[in-house]
Amino acid sequence: MNKLITEFIGTFFLVLTIGLVVGSGTEFAALAIGTVLMVMVYAGGHISGAHYNPAATLGIMMRGKIDNGEAIKYMVVQIVGALVAAFVSMHLLGGDTFSPAPGAGHSAMHALIAEFLFTFALVLVILNVATAEATEGNSYFGLAIGFTVMAGAYAVGGISGAAFNPAVAIGAIVVDATMGGGSFGDIWIYLVGPFAGGAVAAIVFKMQNG
Repeated sequence: MNKLITEFIGTFFLVLTIGLVVGSGTEFAALAIGTVLMVMVYAGGHISGAHYNPAATLGIMMRGKIDNGEAIKYMVVQIVGALVAAFVSMHLLGGDTFSPAPGAGHSAMHALIAEFLFTFALVLVILNVATAEATEGNSYFGLAIGFTVMAGAYAVGGISGAAFNPAVAIGAIVVDATMGGGSFGDIWIYLVGPFAGGAVAAIVFKMQNG
């Protein structure tokens, strides 16, 4: 139960921060998102592994560091945490919702590729800094993970919205569609891209590490 509580808390604060900084329109949104992920990874890494992302959980499961049953529980809790966070964000912003979507001038395929590439990068970093024997016990794992998300958000935020996380997308899109009049039309991008990126990262990790 302690692992599931940790996954809920970490995912909740990640998605809450995303909602609030996107809603505020700050130019430092990517910095805030990468930072909150970093601190939550440090806070929960020793308890649950600090996945906070179903695509990361998939990659770690394929890596063999979590069994299938526990991985499913992680994913469910991550999605619940994201839904609650998106709902709280909406109330704190006076009813405004948020939702990832392809940026102006960009197609669904552009967004899909961006989500695949940077989720691949994120999960490959997670596997190498947080699960590899060669880096066991390091103190930089949180920085590496948070900075990967921050870099990705700056790089492709205007293309895909930079979710890199199916829980983030599900939480935001469900609340936006049900409470804010949005649509479920783009949700497939943020499921297919990140899950594919996480799976390919696990395959590449095994190739890298024998």
